[in-house]
Amino acid sequence: MTLLRTRCTFLLSLICFQLADSIFGAEFPSGIAERIVVVEHSLIPATRSQDDSPCTITERMKDARVPGVSVAVINHYQIEWAKGYGLADVAGKCPVTTTTLFQAGSVSKPVAALAALRLVEQEVLDLDGSVNQWLKAWKVPENDFTRQYPVELRGLLSHTAGLSVQGFSGYAVGVPIPTVPQILDGSQPANSARVRVIRKPGRDYRYSGGGTTVMQQLLVDVTGRPFPDLLRDTVLKPLEMTSSSYQQPLPHELESIAATGYRPSGKAVSGRWHVYPEMAAAGLWSTPSDLARFVIEIQLVYEGKSQKVLSQNMVKQMLTKQADGPDGPIGLGPFVHEVGSSRYFEHDGADDPLPETCSREYERIQPAE
Repeated sequence: MTLLRTRCTFLLSLICFQLADSIFGAEFPSGIAERIVVVEHSLIPATRSQDDSPCTITERMKDARVPGVSVAVINHYQIEWAKGYGLADVAGKCPVTTTTLFQAGSVSKPVAALAALRLVEQEVLDLDGSVNQWLKAWKVPENDFTRQYPVELRGLLSHTAGLSVQGFSGYAVGVPIPTVPQILDGSQPANSARVRVIRKPGRDYRYSGGGTTVMQQLLVDVTGRPFPDLLRDTVLKPLEMTSSSYQQPLPHELESIAATGYRPSGKAVSGRWHVYPEMAAAGLWSTPSDLARFVIEIQLVYEGKSQKVLSQNMVKQMLTKQADGPDGPIGLGPFVHEVGSSRYFEHDGADDPLPETCSREYERIQPAE
């Protein structure tokens, strides 16, 4: 039987960049507690050499200049343990706990993909139809590429739609936030370039957060619902991801349990974090335990043991390779790999604290119309 596994990169939950020595965790049964100690003292050093011995998680945090880490471990389709280490906010001396919220970055994409695929199963959308037949508030501008090869949902999910803009850097707290159509057109107050088709759709892999943002607008247009509400009701609640939200900006009542972002210098990000109206691409706030619930559900559905959001057939399509690229084989949302008889799915994520740098790079690669 083929086993379905996930790589640990799917449980991304560390954002901060400065050392803190305190470790916070819950009490665990003796057998699990012993395994936790082994993990905490058996990390691979950042720089490898022949005589290296394993390092502790505290040493690894110090080497990476990370003040706060949150971890969840899956064993036999269950969360076996979860634990927080260090500080979520250095100035306030707030500890990381298992309920501390972190920005998930691009891990937002495969979670959002579930909502799109659910609408496909409900026959609201089609994987292989032109998305312009459903888009209302904004449409993919036509050019020589699109007249011959339309942009399809399958391409948006697998980064084969030929669209520009790799990623987004977010907006400082308190500045004007653009609408999604403004983002897609690169018009003020957007800080990223316009999203346009620059390659033949459906052919080659090109990672595009811009394409995922087109998908966000598509889901809003066909359902008539705000994106955070749609994802809450169709994905987060059914999977019991009760600590997760796509709300941007983060609601005031959740700010006290959210981790502050830090630059490599150790300086806190102004406003503590950035706002991401590109919610499907980078807007998820979550915890390792909630992301573990997402992973477990995909594993269970693949094995025919659950069906909270998608059917087994749709999950198998989701985890079927659509294209190869420098980041690895890609399915409909997550990256997919086969190692021997085992199959893996994964996605990592990061948030960029330098919007002006990203904007210049995106403008440089953006072709003229």
